[in-house]
Amino acid sequence: MTEKDRALLDKVSAAWWLRGPHFQTTWGRLGRSSRQVKFRREVVATRDGDELVLDHVDGPEDSPRVLLLHGLEGSSYAVYIQGLARQFSLAGWHVTALNFRSCARDPQHIGRRLQNLTARLYHSGETGDLSFVVDTLTAREPGRPLYAVGISLGGNVLLKWLGETGARSRVEGAVTISVPYDLAAAARHLEHVGSRFYVRHFLKTLRAKALDITTRFGHIKSVAALQPARIEAARTFYQFDDAATAPLHGFQGADDYYRKCSSIRFLDRIEVPTLCISSEDDPFLPADVIRRAQSVASGDVEIVTTRWGGHAAFISGPWPWRARYWAEERAVAWLTARPA
Repeated sequence: MTEKDRALLDKVSAAWWLRGPHFQTTWGRLGRSSRQVKFRREVVATRDGDELVLDHVDGPEDSPRVLLLHGLEGSSYAVYIQGLARQFSLAGWHVTALNFRSCARDPQHIGRRLQNLTARLYHSGETGDLSFVVDTLTAREPGRPLYAVGISLGGNVLLKWLGETGARSRVEGAVTISVPYDLAAAARHLEHVGSRFYVRHFLKTLRAKALDITTRFGHIKSVAALQPARIEAARTFYQFDDAATAPLHGFQGADDYYRKCSSIRFLDRIEVPTLCISSEDDPFLPADVIRRAQSVASGDVEIVTTRWGGHAAFISGPWPWRARYWAEERAVAWLTARPA
């Protein structure tokens, strides 16, 4: 980052009434509505006999489309996806939000999750569904520019896919916010006392999903090998990923999963203009990982780091009722300024 860029960033500061990464992160998920836009829902059949739920906001006929990817245990009703969808819609773009498998919510009752039809969940390196959705959208609209934004886990998926596809990527620009570039480092960091609250929150639903898979698909060999007692006993991400995520999706264990799926391994292969926004005080990731990501990223990747922002929050503004979400605004401004 140049000194000029740093000077511009220093002019933006955290809301005075919301200092500290944990307040930023918590308010970022609780401080606004999960119904900021009205979606048009579409269910798409996958090649393996499952279904993916896409939520759309339609725009003018000749405008670009942006694909939004949510974070861990999120959905199209996550407030940050809603905020991005609203801002892109106001900018005159088409919006599509991909709900990862097992993450889609019932529009009539957001707290109710929709079950998937196969013995799979989703994870930080699952790029097959993203690739399928990109192929589907570009086949339907061959002349429409397609861009993408990924938040947290969704950002890791997006960066990994961009690295895998390189110059073949069908998106013309991408933005990520609060990516855990190194999954092993992030998992260890979240075992610190100050971050365990987040782990407990996520594991409550992750354990329930994995145990549901063992109940519904126990006749399948890969599922039969799972040990429900280990899943139930998991209290860290490493324990859960070693007991459920890794064996369910063909990895040798959590270490193998983290090594193969960390987006930091793919940053040097990206050949699409990409903006990555991170904060030094992210409670989900040690700051040295961001510096390592900057050192290996290709010339097409710009990693911007603020000193504040928490995890996927970046809240500024003079009062709670006039809160602004800097990273989301920056993502929209950066992509809408790209040449059509």
